[in-house]
Amino acid sequence: MSDRTTNLEDNIREAIIAELQRQADVQEGVLKVAVEGSTMIRIEGPVNLDELAMVVVTSLTGGP
Repeated sequence: MSDRTTNLEDNIREAIIAELQRQADVQEGVLKVAVEGSTMIRIEGPVNLDELAMVVVTSLTGGP
């Protein structure tokens, strides 16, 4: 796997975690997110997929 692929995957992974944690903060206890290691995450509750998808697309296109 190239460094570019690894960096892209890392960026996507970080963006997903940050967005899920943001949604959990907004939902005040309705959504619970626990990062379990570098490749696992436990999610309990509703997730807004439109907002999550937008974050992933933005991370792929190099947006903020």
